[in-house]
Amino acid sequence: MPKTVLALLRASHPGPSAVVTAVVAILGFGLGYPAGRLVLLALAILAGQLSIGWSNDWIDAGRDSAVHRADKPIASGAIRRGVVRAAAFAALAAAVILSLFLGPLATIAHLVAVASAWAYNLRLKATVFSFVPYFVSFGLLPAIATLGLQAPRAPALWVVAVAGLLGVAAHFANVIPDLQDDRLTNIRGLPHILGARVAGISAFSCLALTTILLAFGPGPIERPALWVGLGLGIGIAALGAVLALRATPTRLLMRLIMTGALVDVVMLALAGQSILS
Repeated sequence: MPKTVLALLRASHPGPSAVVTAVVAILGFGLGYPAGRLVLLALAILAGQLSIGWSNDWIDAGRDSAVHRADKPIASGAIRRGVVRAAAFAALAAAVILSLFLGPLATIAHLVAVASAWAYNLRLKATVFSFVPYFVSFGLLPAIATLGLQAPRAPALWVVAVAGLLGVAAHFANVIPDLQDDRLTNIRGLPHILGARVAGISAFSCLALTTILLAFGPGPIERPALWVGLGLGIGIAALGAVLALRATPTRLLMRLIMTGALVDVVMLALAGQSILS
């Protein structure tokens, strides 16, 4: 694979992009999407996530270079900034086109989610409101799936709250390893104000809360698989909290959040039609 393609892939934030795409695809499967429509849903979400990841690396290129981020393809010289910028807009266009096949309501929900994430990249990441785009963008993920049904339905409010809290958890865990570099480039979002330990505990508290809401919010859990999910979710949250308190912050915290999010989404998929309003 050409070096430019590999660099472009790395600049897309492939891990989070893949997890978010999988999250919505699992929801669509649980809602009974036909195979073709499920593929469209996944491709639309993937395009939106790629646009978000590429816009992040393109917009942050100057700051990444200033702190010598060797893991960032633009800052390391592996790819030109203009190429990543063009890819971000191309992916954004693809997200719009693919979303249209899911209907106008799903398209609006998806575009608001993507716009919220771009707003984070452009400005809000440096403010105390840095958590808001994550809450909005993640909170809308179930809405994209439910509104993309052939007979569109709104998601239940508790599902939106669960997804939004997972977004806040992801924001905190993702930022913690970069707190020092961010401060050097004048980025002071809510996690920077709280500090690494408080932000870490907050992230895994959100994860634990979402798991509990999934287990007991809409009604008593009945399936053994949901009990397993409850145990896994709480276990991951506890491990993450311990690491946040005792260890040097690393990308492992974000990986734990993503793993916990996948557990929670499987629980949501098992809830099936009960996630509809």
